[in-house]
This record gives sequence, C-alpha cells and structure tokens, in this order.
Amino acid sequence: MITLIGIDLAKKGQEFIFLGPAKDCEDCRFKSSCIGNLEKNRKYVVTEVKENEQDCPIHAEGKVIPVEVDRAEIDILTPSKNIFEGSTFTYNAPDCDENCDYHDLCFPEGLIENDKCIVLENNGKHKGECKKGLKLNNLTLGFVI
Repeated sequence: MITLIGIDLAKKGQEFIFLGPAKDCEDCRFKSSCIGNLEKNRKYVVTEVKENEQDCPIHAEGKVIPVEVDRAEIDILTPSKNIFEGSTFTYNAPDCDENCDYHDLCFPEGLIENDKCIVLENNGKHKGECKKGLKLNNLTLGFVI
C-alpha cells in the first residue's frame, strides 16, 4: 500500500508504528493517500521509496514523500505449543502482569488481540527465564490478511 512519510524517514527497511492522525491531518488534501490506508497501532515497514515530495506541516522537515509499505514482521515470545514455521494461529495476549525484561516481546507493538498470524521463523526456545515459569518460544510473525 502507498502512504506518505516524512522525507527523513523515507528509507527502504524503515519501520514505524502508526499511532493515528494528528489534528492537522483532518483538513489535509493528502489525508486519504497519506493515512487512509494505515491502521492505528500497526507496525509497518517501508518497502519502496517513490518520488514527488509534498509540503507537510506535521513532519519536522516539512516534507513528505510517497512510499510503499507492508505490515512489518514482529518478533514475539509466546507459550503457544505446536508452533512450526508456516503454521498459523490467532494471537491472544498472555495472562501476565509481570514487569520484566521480556514484556515488550510478550506484548509486542503492532500486534493486536485476535490477529491472525503466520509463523515465518521459529527461533527456538527462549533462553531467558519467565517470571511466571512459562516455557516461551521465540517467533518471527507475519500476518494473514
């Protein structure tokens, strides 16, 4: 999908979380092509940078440029069993209220409850110790859309 991004962020491989539109976006003539295709709280990766920059008061550099983006892969720790590369599952956040070093991997940004995911890589058992005593798998996920 095509969107607009600040010119200093327009690099192939750049990842970002779309946190929602700014107030100034409401009346912008580029609103539909800029933020119209993006979902709030999703993680995206720039796959191609286009040409034709435009002025934008939101971005610090004052310019945006069209880019192609896809949803980014997400690394996660999960206690799910029977996980193998190519398998699909529905993400459900773990029942955990511990604040530990692995919290961001158990509750990764860009992943929303009930997302349909595909395991792109099973990176094996997590070597760290879970405070809840769970045996965690380290996975790289893509999305089933």
